[in-house]
Amino acid sequence: MKLTFRLACKLLGSVACAAPFIVATPNAMAWGDEGHMIVGLIADHYLTPGVRDQVNTMLAGDNSGLTNTDIASEATWADKYRNAHRETASWHFVDTEIRDGDIDAACFGHPTLPAGTPASAGAAQDCVVDKVDQFSKELQDANTDPAERLMALQFLLHFVGDMHQPLHSSDDNDRGGNNDKVSGTGLPKSANLHGDWDTAFVQKLGTSQDQVASNLIAKITDAQIAEWQQQTPRDWSLQAFELAKSDVYGKLPAPDSTGKYHLSASYISNASKVAALQLSRAGVRLAKILNDALGGNAPADSSIFVSPFAKRK
Repeated sequence: MKLTFRLACKLLGSVACAAPFIVATPNAMAWGDEGHMIVGLIADHYLTPGVRDQVNTMLAGDNSGLTNTDIASEATWADKYRNAHRETASWHFVDTEIRDGDIDAACFGHPTLPAGTPASAGAAQDCVVDKVDQFSKELQDANTDPAERLMALQFLLHFVGDMHQPLHSSDDNDRGGNNDKVSGTGLPKSANLHGDWDTAFVQKLGTSQDQVASNLIAKITDAQIAEWQQQTPRDWSLQAFELAKSDVYGKLPAPDSTGKYHLSASYISNASKVAALQLSRAGVRLAKILNDALGGNAPADSSIFVSPFAKRK
């Protein structure tokens, strides 16, 4: 995908490259609604009381009509927003190529956000890692315009989940798995690899987002929380990239004569386990970002503090 974009840049010039329609983006629906809602529910579990109050208050002011205003529903908002704002499409992923691991190239060289420019009006050709950093800074700044600050929260609820889907942090010259036709027992017909990682493997975890989130939370240890919340969004994306190399692409069988991959029961089972791990990591890390950004802005009457590492009973 990026090779096509770069070739277009050479042929059409820098002005054309600035136009969002030039980019051939994959279907950027990481995790589908189910997975994003699970991430939101896990994050909510680990928010401090003061931060949870602020998040709920901010989301209650969303009058876009794109989703309900609870945290789980709002975690799907950015996909709905993207449908009418295609200039945000590339922000949902970082196509770090399997062959070279060059995340900087996948981030279009990290375009600078001009001083005074809201992150929501940043360059169309940017990646999820940069946008998480930009929106985190906006959310932390109490002087950010309230409407922009709400958008920062809404994008973060979604983008942290996006970067943990291995095929939103990698590419093998196949549009993040969208070009790879696959089949397998219990998988949708006419499926592609990207779509199965978005939804099919998540659905193997259960049909109720609340129950899946509760099941995953029950297995998360304090040691895992401490480990997962270290490092940066860039590191988290590269971790997902390594999983793409080892488990998404690395465990693929040889394709048949038509180029289709027939996924074994063991591949599907392992993929669901990886999805569970990544959803758990995303929820814990999203909670950290929100606690860090809003923890210094708790309401004056919020006298109870619960450690971000503590599990809500």
